[in-house]
Amino acid sequence: MNRIELTAPCHFGLEAVLKKEITELGYEISQVEDGRVSFYGDASAVCRANMFLRTAQRVLWKVAEFEAVSFDELFEKTKALPWEEYIPRDGRFWVAKANSVKSALFSPSDIQSIIKKAIVERMKQTYQVSWFEESGAEYPLRVFLMKDRVTIALDTTGDSLHKRGYRQLTSKAPITETLAAALILLTPWHPDRILVDPFCGSGTFPIEAAMIAANMAPGMNRSFLAEQWGNLLKRKYWYDASDEANDLLLEHVETDIQGYDIDGAVIRAARENAREAGVDHLIHFQQRAVKDLSHPKKYGFIITNPPYGERLEDKKDLPKLYREIGEAYSRLDSWSMYMITAYEDAQKYIGRKADRNRKIYNGMMKTYFYQFMGPKPPRRKTSAENRDCKQEKM
Repeated sequence: MNRIELTAPCHFGLEAVLKKEITELGYEISQVEDGRVSFYGDASAVCRANMFLRTAQRVLWKVAEFEAVSFDELFEKTKALPWEEYIPRDGRFWVAKANSVKSALFSPSDIQSIIKKAIVERMKQTYQVSWFEESGAEYPLRVFLMKDRVTIALDTTGDSLHKRGYRQLTSKAPITETLAAALILLTPWHPDRILVDPFCGSGTFPIEAAMIAANMAPGMNRSFLAEQWGNLLKRKYWYDASDEANDLLLEHVETDIQGYDIDGAVIRAARENAREAGVDHLIHFQQRAVKDLSHPKKYGFIITNPPYGERLEDKKDLPKLYREIGEAYSRLDSWSMYMITAYEDAQKYIGRKADRNRKIYNGMMKTYFYQFMGPKPPRRKTSAENRDCKQEKM
C-alpha cells in the first residue's frame, strides 16, 4: 500500500478550489468529477489531507472500482476484494452511505446490504470464524455508483470536515465551514485587505478568513476516525501532520476582519465561536444593521451570506433588505462584494448586475455566488523602486 488513491467530496461547483488545495499539498490529481476530486498519495496523505484541506467534506480511501449491473455481480466482485488487508478481525464495519446515478442498481439500501454481506463472507473465509464481535475500531464504507461503475471507499474522516470543532453555537441557517472557506478562496481577498461580513451570524466567514490569514490548519482542533486504524496508519503520520500544522501557523499576523449582525445574541455567539477557534484576536464583531454599514478604508471586501427567505413569511422583507445591501455597498468606495444567496431577485433590488455569477449547490439547494468586482488597488512599490525615486529627487 505504498501508493493509494484517495477521493475527497466537496460542494458541487467548487471542484476547482479543492483541486488547487490538493495540488498545493503536493499530491497528483487522478480524476475530477462533479462534487468529487480524487488524488494519489502515500498513507501519510490520509493524515495530511484530513488536517489541511479546507474545502473537502471528508477524505475517503478508495478500495476498488469495478463494473456491476446485477446484485450477483456486485456481491461476487466485492467478495473478491482483499478486505483482510483493510479491516482487522475485530473491526466494526458497515456501509454508511450508498449513492447511485444512472446505474442499473439504484436502491441504496439493497446496495448497502449486499456489500456488507459480501465483506462478511470474505472475512469469514479469511479469518476462519462464523461471526464477528465488531468490538474494535470503526471502518465505515461509502459506495458510489455512476453509470454502473462502482466505487467502494473507506471513510477516514468520521464527522464531516466542516466540523472544525469551534462552532458550538449557531445562528439560523448557518453556512458550513467548508463552503465558507471555499467561497473565500474563490475571491482575490488577501489577509492584508479589509474583509467585512454584514450578516455574520455565528461568525463562519470571519472565522474561516482569520484561519486562512493565520495559515491555521482547519483540522488542528479535532480528531479523525482513522486515528484508530493502527493496522493501516502509523501513529507517527498523525504526529507529523500535527507538527507540520503547528510549524506553519502564523502567530503574529495582523488582520482587519469584521463581522456585523443586527442580533446582539448572535454576535455574542460569534465571539464565543471565534474564541473556540483561537482567532478571536483577529476579528472585530459588532452589533450593526446592514443599512448602517460604512467604512473609511478603500479596496475592502464584503463576503457574506444574507437571508434569502427560507420561510415563506420572510420573503416579503427581502426587497427592502437587498435594497439596503445595494445602498450600503454603493457608499463603499472601490470595494468588492461577494454574496451567496438563493434569492433570485438579488441583483434587481441591489440595483446592479453582478460582474460574475457562479451557481453552487449548498446541499440540495441551488444558490448563486454573485461577484461584484471593485477596482484593484494601486501596486505597491518595491523597496528598490522607492530607493530609485528618492535618488531621482536628489
